[in-house]
Amino acid sequence: MKYYIIAGEASGDLHGSNLMKGIYAEDPHADIRFWGGDLMKSVGGELVRHYKEGAIIGFVEVFVKARMLLGNVSFCKKDIKEWNPDVVILIDYPGFNFKIAEFAHKAGFKVFYYIAPKVWASREGRIKKLKAYVDKLFIVFPFEIPYFTRKGIPFVYKGNPLIDAVDGSRAMNETRDDFLKRNSLEDKPIIAMLAGSRKGEINTMMPVLTEFAAKMKSLPQYAGYQFIIGGAPARTRSDYEPWLTEENRKYIHILFGETQSVIRHAEAAVVNSGTASLETVLFNTPQVVGYIGNPLTYQIAKRIVKLKYISLGNLIIDRGAFKEFIQDDCNPDMILKEVRSLLEDQDYRSEMLSDYADIRNALGGSGASAAVAKAMLDELRPKD
Repeated sequence: MKYYIIAGEASGDLHGSNLMKGIYAEDPHADIRFWGGDLMKSVGGELVRHYKEGAIIGFVEVFVKARMLLGNVSFCKKDIKEWNPDVVILIDYPGFNFKIAEFAHKAGFKVFYYIAPKVWASREGRIKKLKAYVDKLFIVFPFEIPYFTRKGIPFVYKGNPLIDAVDGSRAMNETRDDFLKRNSLEDKPIIAMLAGSRKGEINTMMPVLTEFAAKMKSLPQYAGYQFIIGGAPARTRSDYEPWLTEENRKYIHILFGETQSVIRHAEAAVVNSGTASLETVLFNTPQVVGYIGNPLTYQIAKRIVKLKYISLGNLIIDRGAFKEFIQDDCNPDMILKEVRSLLEDQDYRSEMLSDYADIRNALGGSGASAAVAKAMLDELRPKD
């Protein structure tokens, strides 16, 4: 069968790659054409467009780049129609994928949505579009089960694919010494710093992270620490260089293709909100989340987002397992104070790790990606 898959950002590329592995296991002759990234490309199929060409976030940013988005939407519609797949599989990325869902449904294509758009967080009116244009929804968070049940939307839940991605990763199955030698790093304690995957996130978080690192490094008890930035997929060193100086390069390092290992072997992590914060939970590394959005986007979001937390881990157990610093609160001094608590207060650290265990348990066991792929093929196969 022919599968047209659309993933618009780094997290979608990760989940899309694991889904593709599951599809190929169930359908060895599958023909897959996709929008995604390097991870999906490494599995097989034909890459149409890389997500780095269009990954943006926020209401204002979408408005500013509207012409580019509309051009991508038009191209995608034309490409789907010409290629004529058996199914269109949309992975998260609602601003783009809802437009494609409507088109594909009206054009007579089967539409699956994998990793539900966060309608439970904001813009609940999109529920009508899910009902109208999506044939089957595949969800990945346990707290979504009662929500979509109440809304009367048929769904499939097979657990969260991130567990497989983490537990099967090189990072989870290597020693600290392996990691240090591979990257020519000194054997010093590590603080992980993840600035996000989008250019806009990097631009806002890097000044905060580098100043935080400088303040922490200046304290005698932390003079021997090193700070490692996990370079985002599809980004280059030039995206981070403006904030690196002759002085801070002595203790701040950037590693690409090593983000999971950076998290795993760190004493603590400062993480931009998103999938990375949930990965940090699954790697059992104490963390603080920081997020700075476009000021206008933030003011709009405050009025329509209905959540107590912005991080998936906290949402899953409906309590604050780890701190979230947003906008003005996301500053070097606040982050430094919290990281010191994570390192110096063993009771506090232990309580966070206990909450991590609750989050992992709530997500279910392994095998989610393969189970979802099988469920998708069961939906597509002719019924007796």
